[in-house]
Amino acid sequence: MSNDTDEVFVGVDVGASRTKVAILDAAANLIGYDVRKSGTDFAGTADLCMEASLDMAAVSRNKIQYCVSTGYGRKNVAFSRETKTEISCHARGCYHYFPMAMTIIDIGGQDNKVIKLDDQGRRINFKMNRKCAAGTGAFLEEMSARLDIPLEEMDALARQSTEMVELGSYCTVFSGTEVLEKIRQGKKVPDIVKGLFFSVIKRVLEMDSLTDRVAMTGGVVEHNPYLVDMVREITSRDILVPEHPQLTGAVGAALFAREAAAAEMIRDE
Repeated sequence: MSNDTDEVFVGVDVGASRTKVAILDAAANLIGYDVRKSGTDFAGTADLCMEASLDMAAVSRNKIQYCVSTGYGRKNVAFSRETKTEISCHARGCYHYFPMAMTIIDIGGQDNKVIKLDDQGRRINFKMNRKCAAGTGAFLEEMSARLDIPLEEMDALARQSTEMVELGSYCTVFSGTEVLEKIRQGKKVPDIVKGLFFSVIKRVLEMDSLTDRVAMTGGVVEHNPYLVDMVREITSRDILVPEHPQLTGAVGAALFAREAAAAEMIRDE
């Protein structure tokens, strides 16, 4: 690998479902990244993500000035110098792309977050759904299995719906039973899938009120952009989405790494 970049800053977001790495250059440009299933070996997966990200950025490990880790498995990253909470990193990453007061809706594989920021990027409130899979990526994964539909095909199917089937239950187990009943009744699969999407949105929107400006992030948003369209329609708001919604937490961690390296340099002087 060869690159004239003098220094890079790394953020590692080890989620319960996916691990993400983001590499920023000195100007805070995203120059390398990788995403893969976290699996059972968080440390090993973080290493694999790091190597792939370095390859994309065309830099070697000795160019890394500072690394910050976040997420469920943040303490499993051996090469990280510091850890930050996922709430802090998602807020920092989103504010980097949209420097304004806003509500951030992050839909992840295992949890949802609703984070409110002021116009300086300071967190003023947050709520998190941890105890139930309803409204998360895990819910959609379970429903895709019940319907025998590849997860990556659900977004396109939901867009084909002409008469959405609204589901009554939030519970993943009960929803699965309800979905099977809707199939027995002859409901169309696209209408059921859109109903599942609506169930996710309804669950998230009931977590907290929204401010005028809303941004959406997370792997579920990245792979199911129709969710964003549905939130726009339901809330009558122009929803902001960063270029790589799934990387927002990792980018935030990398921005913290960049700031920590700058502070360290000042201290050394």
